[in-house]
Amino acid sequence: MKIIDTNIQELQAALCQQFCADIKVSKKNDKLIRVETPFYFSDGDPYQIYLSEIETGGFRVTDMGHTLMQMSYENDIDLLRKGTRGTLLSQIKLELGLQEDDGAFYLNSTLKDIPENILKLGQGITKIQDLTFLNRARVESTFYEDLEERLYHIVDAEKVVQDYVYYNMENADDYPIDYMIPGKEEPLFLFGIGNRDKARLTTIVLERLIRHKASFESLIIFQDFDSIPKNDAKRLMNVAGEMISSLDAKEDLSRKILKRVA
Repeated sequence: MKIIDTNIQELQAALCQQFCADIKVSKKNDKLIRVETPFYFSDGDPYQIYLSEIETGGFRVTDMGHTLMQMSYENDIDLLRKGTRGTLLSQIKLELGLQEDDGAFYLNSTLKDIPENILKLGQGITKIQDLTFLNRARVESTFYEDLEERLYHIVDAEKVVQDYVYYNMENADDYPIDYMIPGKEEPLFLFGIGNRDKARLTTIVLERLIRHKASFESLIIFQDFDSIPKNDAKRLMNVAGEMISSLDAKEDLSRKILKRVA
């Protein structure tokens, strides 16, 4: 049977019946009603959606802060509000009319609009959860933001010089260093590697510094070491000092930096 030949009323009735079967409403306590939906987080846990009355009249459709709590098990929630992710989060809230109070996302609603707002909140939770699965281009842009955030958790910001230039060589401005941190004996030059092109550029910068007998230590932090082509990784390894395979290695990053900085 072609879709165009389907009885629209029968199809609508079947869809309504199925959707209604997947929606369950129960009383959680004297102030909250829980709405169970067919929406789930990536780990299989269901979305937590609740209804409560508000003093001004009407109802509040809310996740009671559960979405961010669920995401915090595997993600740094502070990073969700900064840089590219923070911009995207603001866009999601604006697009769907979501409001936020102490980590809880919600929509105020009339009784008539509760079904629509439950769907809106569910859509918002899905989009917010998807911020942890950004496409590659966006992940690369947030990698450098995440690196900076992580670095400033380890070392005081006033000790860090961003886009440092070693002027004791010709055309020095063509060979920028992501970060310079004064070291116990030698300065620490730190580079973030988000892709193959950055790996190649960093190799050139380090080769240039070595050729001019610059005194320094270097630390390379990859977004994902395994994503760098083998030959490019080898060339970088030949001229680099310490390396960190990804920002997930938080303790290793902290240890290697603190071991060297003044």
